[in-house]
Amino acid sequence: MSLDLATTRRIAKLARIGLDDQEIEAVRTQLGGILGWIEILDEVDVEGVPPMIGTSTHAALKPREDAVTDGDCQEKVLSNAPDREGPFFTVPKVVE
Repeated sequence: MSLDLATTRRIAKLARIGLDDQEIEAVRTQLGGILGWIEILDEVDVEGVPPMIGTSTHAALKPREDAVTDGDCQEKVLSNAPDREGPFFTVPKVVE
């Protein structure tokens, strides 16, 4: 599957990645390669293969305490926001 330049530009815009025309072409090629691999994976027959949970059947999941751990670092997190309104991120509308 290959992407057209308009779709690649839209993806870059939604991801808020500023790319010039030369970079758009390179990203289009890379995304096309990734989508090609995904298409190949769709051809794999996984009928009867149980889902894998973790990489080792010997490792038990370590239980943790069920507690709120927000870190109390709201201002630090919001400092990365390109735009904010009070204690919230503001983002452009992406669904029309």
